[in-house]
Amino acid sequence: MLRKIRICLQVVTITLVTLLLLGIGFRVHLWAGWVAKIQLVPAILAMSIAWIPIFIAITLFGRIYCSVVCPLGIMQDIFSWIGGKFKKNRFSYAKNKIWLRLVVLVGFIIAIIVGFAPVTTLIEPYSAYSRIVNSLFKPLYDLLNNWLASIDAANDRYNFTEVQIWMRSVTTFVVAIVTLVILGALAIWKGRLYCNTICPVGTALGHFSRHSIFRIQFDKDKCQSCGLCEKNCKSQAIDFKNGKVDYSRCVVCGDCLDKCKFDALHYTAKKPAKETKPVDTERRAFLVGAAVAGTSAALAQTEMKVDGGLAVIEDKKAPKRQTPITPPGSVSARHMQKHCTACQLCVSSCPNNVLRPSTDLMHFMQPMMSFERGYCRPECTRCSEVCPAGAIKPISREEKTNIHVGHAVWVKDNCVVLTDGVSCGNCARHCPTGAIQMVDYEGPNGTVQVPAVDENKCIGCGACEHLCPARPFSAIYVEGNEMHHTS
Repeated sequence: MLRKIRICLQVVTITLVTLLLLGIGFRVHLWAGWVAKIQLVPAILAMSIAWIPIFIAITLFGRIYCSVVCPLGIMQDIFSWIGGKFKKNRFSYAKNKIWLRLVVLVGFIIAIIVGFAPVTTLIEPYSAYSRIVNSLFKPLYDLLNNWLASIDAANDRYNFTEVQIWMRSVTTFVVAIVTLVILGALAIWKGRLYCNTICPVGTALGHFSRHSIFRIQFDKDKCQSCGLCEKNCKSQAIDFKNGKVDYSRCVVCGDCLDKCKFDALHYTAKKPAKETKPVDTERRAFLVGAAVAGTSAALAQTEMKVDGGLAVIEDKKAPKRQTPITPPGSVSARHMQKHCTACQLCVSSCPNNVLRPSTDLMHFMQPMMSFERGYCRPECTRCSEVCPAGAIKPISREEKTNIHVGHAVWVKDNCVVLTDGVSCGNCARHCPTGAIQMVDYEGPNGTVQVPAVDENKCIGCGACEHLCPARPFSAIYVEGNEMHHTS
């Protein structure tokens, strides 16, 4: 029964998380967004303090979180199940690599505190799964969507809307493939090896689950030492010879209960100790590592485009910005750097194709704004609605129109008014805040009208940059603000 309940909960979790990341219609982020916000690291970064005691309380029943809430753990269980179809009884007890786990955990916490994105974005479990879905599975879903849209259009129906399919980041795509291959291979070979050696969430929750009230326990009078429990424990946490279970690694999957033919294993309340326990070096090591991390935290806390079917339009290229542009609600690039886990949920949810993963080392795979394929429409607040980690704070439409994330800069050498001798004014016509005005300018061929930017009015939405006809670089582009501010 325990195993069946676990599988049902896993199906619900993985389905909701995947639907959310794929961005399937019916405003899925409104009714399934909670499943991203209950992930441990995003919840902590979002300062959702109420969830922390809940997570700890759940571990009274073991590491259930890792078994039924974490999508990366569920994905590994799927790979492990596939591996079991080819080779039965393939696991064996392995010694707990506590020092390796603590080093990774402390390093992860310090990386979050100082904002070193490459570490936090690569090993945070929810974000790793999110990148796999967004980079590998979402393009396939979009292809299916566009195929259905073409069929609908041919029959004068419009249930599906065609979407653009494009590579937002080669780096993120490669990281997603490597992550999927490595974790898939490890899960097939050694089950939850990643969860119990590298994953910082598994290490943190494993400490509390060692003191769980409900746990898998041996009935030594019934055990016949067949070893089937150990051979089917994907956490490699069962030592049947000594009748022990490493509760810091056990995820309460119930596989061992299902395999035991002698009813020698039960999921029951903890039995009272009958003898003096030896010095718990593992607990001491954890506390030492946690103390180091806690001290550091306290110190740091504060298709080619064609115009009219005639002329090929050259693709735009992103300019070199001195300061990256982060979405409205993210406060600053520094705030984004310290809170974002690069789960890519905002990137996949952006309806305007403005967000894409950064390739900059200090903001590795975190979302930045660029306007080659769209601009940040003032009425859209989707990214702030879906962010589970508090990197992009929730904002209203009214608030967004008053947040200055950057300011426009005119590049004289690129402007078609001067290079081609034509009248334009496209940037001024489409500026939603009236920050751009056309003014007289003495050019080589006489007086012409060129844009002048009022930085006090410009909010950095990128409409001017996106709609500028100059190619490949726009004659006007947005430079990010170090700190976002309001008028």
